[in-house]
Amino acid sequence: MPTTKTPAVSERALKLLEIIASAEQPPTLNELVARLELPKATTHRFVSLLEALGFAQRTPDGRHYQVGHRLTALAVDVMRNSLAQGPRRAILTSLVQEIQETCNITVLDRSELVYLDRVESDWPLQIRLSVGSRVPLHCTASGKLFLSLAPPSLRDRLVKSQPLVRYTPRTIVDPVKLNTELAKIKKTQVGVDNEEFIDGMTAAAVPVFDSRGKICATVAVHGPKGRLPLSRAISLAPALKEAADKLAQTFIASA
Repeated sequence: MPTTKTPAVSERALKLLEIIASAEQPPTLNELVARLELPKATTHRFVSLLEALGFAQRTPDGRHYQVGHRLTALAVDVMRNSLAQGPRRAILTSLVQEIQETCNITVLDRSELVYLDRVESDWPLQIRLSVGSRVPLHCTASGKLFLSLAPPSLRDRLVKSQPLVRYTPRTIVDPVKLNTELAKIKKTQVGVDNEEFIDGMTAAAVPVFDSRGKICATVAVHGPKGRLPLSRAISLAPALKEAADKLAQTFIASA
């Protein structure tokens, strides 16, 4: 008599992580139950275990689940290791050789940005932010770009998730002024940082779009204001966009 094979505990846990990580919006417990086709108590037990291990976490409202810090760190490490010899590093290296300034790729992780990869220019004066560094959204070129292109409900949630910390005298900490700035960036699709995160540093960023036309990453240039005034950073946007189009293909291929 044939028997039905019961999925192992590890298989169920991995399936649950896959559902949470691939969801367009953080799912609720009931949505996870429907996707896993397991009893609610069993699903809750699994997701609670993932929470305890740091692979999943609840959203600020406490009703939805998103990836946790350990899963994000694992993903960054995997992508960073594959980038060293992969096409993304080649694209980023070519861009840096063309414009002679340091460039980076960032991705969104909850309410922060994570540096996925970075290639330095040959200039002796550098502002170093290593791969894996986390930076705020409201005062960085890539962060403001992510906010400007996010759905309004998500943008509001991200802006309100933590205080708008002032890092420099130029940091925008007024939500009304920030929304005005984001509206401008949404039109140009070029994020800018005019010494808002680090004194003396400017930056410009453009989006990398996934197969659904949604922003999945950014490619950005930054440097000391004396060498890279904001006007020059913005003028490099066409080169950044060309690189972003090439990078988009690598994200689509790995999706």
